[in-house]
Amino acid sequence: MNEQLELYDVTIIGGGPAGLYTTFYSGMRELKTKLIEAQDQLGGRLLTYPEKIIWDVGGVTPIRCEKLIAQLIEQAGTFEPTIVLGQQITDFERQPDDTFILSTLSGERHHTRTVILTIGYGIRKMAKLEIEGADSYEVTNLYYTVQELEVFRGKRVLISGGGDSAVDWANELEAIAESVTVVHRRDSFGGHERNVSRMKQSSVDVRTPYAVQALHSKNGKDIDLVTIEHMETKEQEFLEVDAVIVNHGMRSDFGPIRNWDLNLGEWNATVGEKMATNIPGIFGAGDFVSYGSKVGLIAGTFTDGVLALNSAKLYLDPEAPTMAYVSSHNQRFKEKNKQFGIEDNQAQ
Repeated sequence: MNEQLELYDVTIIGGGPAGLYTTFYSGMRELKTKLIEAQDQLGGRLLTYPEKIIWDVGGVTPIRCEKLIAQLIEQAGTFEPTIVLGQQITDFERQPDDTFILSTLSGERHHTRTVILTIGYGIRKMAKLEIEGADSYEVTNLYYTVQELEVFRGKRVLISGGGDSAVDWANELEAIAESVTVVHRRDSFGGHERNVSRMKQSSVDVRTPYAVQALHSKNGKDIDLVTIEHMETKEQEFLEVDAVIVNHGMRSDFGPIRNWDLNLGEWNATVGEKMATNIPGIFGAGDFVSYGSKVGLIAGTFTDGVLALNSAKLYLDPEAPTMAYVSSHNQRFKEKNKQFGIEDNQAQ
């Protein structure tokens, strides 16, 4: 190499929950760590739903996405890793010494001994409502995400979709909107069972199997009437609305990483129980990976990150301990406790 690039022990690609927690844990294992995120901010998929309530993170009471992101970012910075934003990794070159040079779309290069891919489902874009002219309402009352719940207070809201987010928004909005109608093309919902039951037992008007067929506007700017059509009988109904939320999932694209010769399916990379990909020195974690006992929760992504980082550590040093000491016995935390004026017996 002609250029002198700073060498890192591990480079984590992707700044969502998996990448952030893996960055933190890498500090626990005393590795020189870099985190690279393609977007201009950290948070990953959670950024799409800042006001969504998260219930299933161990030891954390119900928390809004935006706050969970902030806490994950703060935790990730505990051991002062290098964090790079706005750079999309496109390619890698293995060097004669078995290290990697990572290249970005904008021309930057990064030198690392190992790589952990925490890129989720790749570059994700909202699946748009496939109705002619729908895009013209995106500046008024057609939404693909919910940034502020108060926008919908006292309004007649129609939600199109049947996944986790559609169900969650129905439950969130039921208490503040005048009415909430959920339109889904199948009778079954993809959300967590408890949340689906809560929705069906509330005042939410659930219409299945129906699909949004047309949008209507009296003033040419705002949607005030929606045509829905029964998927089997083709019978149509007209619903008066003040706002339409479309949640038809995400379309994903792994981009140039598809050319890395990973064992990559449509949605995930296949890894073993140690989170190792088929390329030595490259590991994966979070939504990006698939394996037999995969847990599809945020808590599961944290475990993936720990396993991937431990594997990276042993790849670099086969004689290293298989995992980090717990925080109450970890010397790095004892040093941090002193910085915060916390006695060891209090920390434990």
